[in-house]
Amino acid sequence: MKQSKFPFILTIIVLIFFWLPIIILMFNSFNASRFGSVWGGFTLKWYDRLFSDSNVWRSVQNTAIVTIVSTAVSLVIGSLAGFALHRYKSKFQKVHMGLIWVPLVIPDILMGMSLLLFFISIKVPLGLFTIILGHITFCISYVAVTILARLQDFDYTIVEAARDLGARGWTLFRKIYIPLLTPGLLAGAMLSITLSLDDFIITFFTAGPGSSTLPLQIYSMIKFGTPPVINALSTLFLMLTFLLAIIYQRLSRRNS
Repeated sequence: MKQSKFPFILTIIVLIFFWLPIIILMFNSFNASRFGSVWGGFTLKWYDRLFSDSNVWRSVQNTAIVTIVSTAVSLVIGSLAGFALHRYKSKFQKVHMGLIWVPLVIPDILMGMSLLLFFISIKVPLGLFTIILGHITFCISYVAVTILARLQDFDYTIVEAARDLGARGWTLFRKIYIPLLTPGLLAGAMLSITLSLDDFIITFFTAGPGSSTLPLQIYSMIKFGTPPVINALSTLFLMLTFLLAIIYQRLSRRNS
């Protein structure tokens, strides 16, 4: 019986639908014409204008600070939360699990408005600090769920064997838990980095003067009409995403 080619053709169409706009955006970042519908020749002037824009690089710096701090804090708290959910069973853990899942399903605009009202009510000035707190609130849940999934296949006989051989405290944590949980930690960190870099709505509500991140800067540039520079910035951002994905895959293969 001859196999149908429809699934293959449908897959190709879907991939083209996903990737064609991105490829067009990358080509337009090298287009000398200001309008993407007309090819005006190859140029690097949009990249030159991008690198000379101090506002863009200030937003890149803010984005890096927010991403690194929120990922680091979320990785610690989320890992502890995932371990507690897996290790200890009680009625309170159902509430704990609910608190972990709520940020995953609640609309971003609702979370952003809630955080804004909360910061205003306790009179915390909006800035990088409030953006970091906002990102931590949802990154913790992704890390906890990832670690919890990793712990489902965790072999505690290795821990018991290490204890029989005299491993205690920090040695047990460093030699046993960390190596076995590294794939989950890397996955949680990559999710946190990606979500933090990409977040706009929560950042929009929690940002203050002088704390614009890259998504907010791109939104501002669109309003004032500089699409070619946005194409160049988006291309660099896309290359960074690919680089992070390649690094993650190589680290995962090395650990496995």
